[in-house]
Amino acid sequence: MRSTFMGLEASKRGLFVQQTALYTTGHNISNANTLGYSRQRVNMQATPGFPTAGLNQPTYPGHLGTGVEASSIQRIRSEFIDRQYRQETNKFGYWESRTNAIAQMEDVMNEPSEFGLDKAFEQFWKGLEDVGTKSADGASRQVAISRAEHLAESFNYLDKQLKMIQGNLGNELNVSTTQINTILKQIAAVNKQIQEVEPSGHVPNDLYDVRDTLVDKLNEYIPVSIERIPSGGLASEVAEGSLKITFKGTDGIVRDLVNGKDFAQFTAMGTNGTKVTGDDITNSFSELQLTGLESLDVHEAGTVTSTQTAIKQQDFEASKGKLLSLINSFGYQNAGGDVKGYYPETLQKLDQLANAFIKEFNAQHAKGYTLEEKDANGNIINASVQGGVFFEGTGAGGIKVNEDILKNPNLLAASSNPTEEGNGKNAYELANMQHKLYADIDNASLQSFYQAIVGKVGVDGEEALRLAATSESQRLMVSNSRDAVSAVSLDEEMTNMITFQQAYNANARMITVVDETLDKIINGMGRVGL
Repeated sequence: MRSTFMGLEASKRGLFVQQTALYTTGHNISNANTLGYSRQRVNMQATPGFPTAGLNQPTYPGHLGTGVEASSIQRIRSEFIDRQYRQETNKFGYWESRTNAIAQMEDVMNEPSEFGLDKAFEQFWKGLEDVGTKSADGASRQVAISRAEHLAESFNYLDKQLKMIQGNLGNELNVSTTQINTILKQIAAVNKQIQEVEPSGHVPNDLYDVRDTLVDKLNEYIPVSIERIPSGGLASEVAEGSLKITFKGTDGIVRDLVNGKDFAQFTAMGTNGTKVTGDDITNSFSELQLTGLESLDVHEAGTVTSTQTAIKQQDFEASKGKLLSLINSFGYQNAGGDVKGYYPETLQKLDQLANAFIKEFNAQHAKGYTLEEKDANGNIINASVQGGVFFEGTGAGGIKVNEDILKNPNLLAASSNPTEEGNGKNAYELANMQHKLYADIDNASLQSFYQAIVGKVGVDGEEALRLAATSESQRLMVSNSRDAVSAVSLDEEMTNMITFQQAYNANARMITVVDETLDKIINGMGRVGL
């Protein structure tokens, strides 16, 4: 026989469930602007009907309902969209970092410009042509030498500034590695909290959101895969468990980054066996060393002994993650032992240009003759001799004008004949070097080789900017799709609030009806004739 108070119990359950739904709605509204928050809902289900199955149970014409219960409070999230978002975040992280690196190089080169290396070459050639016209004129010689000094300083400036930016990129690589380590530690800490909560039957939705935000951030730096590990015990059906995070390189090796409360740590190592910090740009990236999985206590105590296979530059998937972009920009050692990378290769090209220029210019200068010097009485002080070294040093950072020539412009070997004082043929030959092709710079002229360097930077910068914009657009589109599923809509929550409020009121009214019914049964029955 069913209980007389059965209707009261069913409505009481309804009150509690609608109240829980209202509180959850309030929680959603409060976190409408919280980064990474996923809206939550109460999963309601009918409680077991009456009577339950059994041989001795009474027979009724129907199964009598006993009310409702909240089976769980679940966050609304699409794992498929999350995966898409993280894939686009990988690409955006790479191209955004590459765009910034190339943009800084473009700012330094600043071509075409009135103050760039190309203009310095043009002025230098013009100065030599003027010397060819008036080879005995001291003023024209001084101008040509000053322009040679300016050209050397332009080389020096480019080399210094590009190396400074390269060092900054190395420092950013070190900082990014530290940031990755911090994220891995935080994810492990959240995993630990989740493992402690879930076995008791609770569903820590807010902790899941914190963890997913950290995983999103991690994917800006490196592409990772995730796997959910059940916590066991009395965990709810909607409990998501702890995360196992791995990195799978192109070499096919899977490296464990996080597994429950245990995590690994990265160190970016250079070719000289020390950590990459950017202070020494010759210490190019060699590998990412990776510790084994250990708890927070072991890491803080510094007693980690296990290691995993190191990650080389070639182990990364192409164009994925900010870390790879920084490695490619700063410079790395490839499988053959050569140093590659955007900045090292550009600096190598500048050194190649400077060395070819020094070699060819000095060779031509040595074919000429200096200007004969006489005193006021016409006596020869310094006879005309064959030209010496004009440019000293090596590479774009080391090129400079010979100190003796800076002090004495007459040492500029402008003449092709020591006996012809006004002969400026060698100065013309020096000026005509701008039109010649040289094997040391890929059979190109000096300025066209530099213009090719600048052109490549421009093309690469345009490509990086375009792909960064494309990946950002794709990520925004996926983000909007994720928001459509997971974000809080205040209009929807207001509608839900009214719905749950009315349901709560109806249950309260039902309790009043049952109360009046029970009052009649208890206080009104058996009183006939009174």
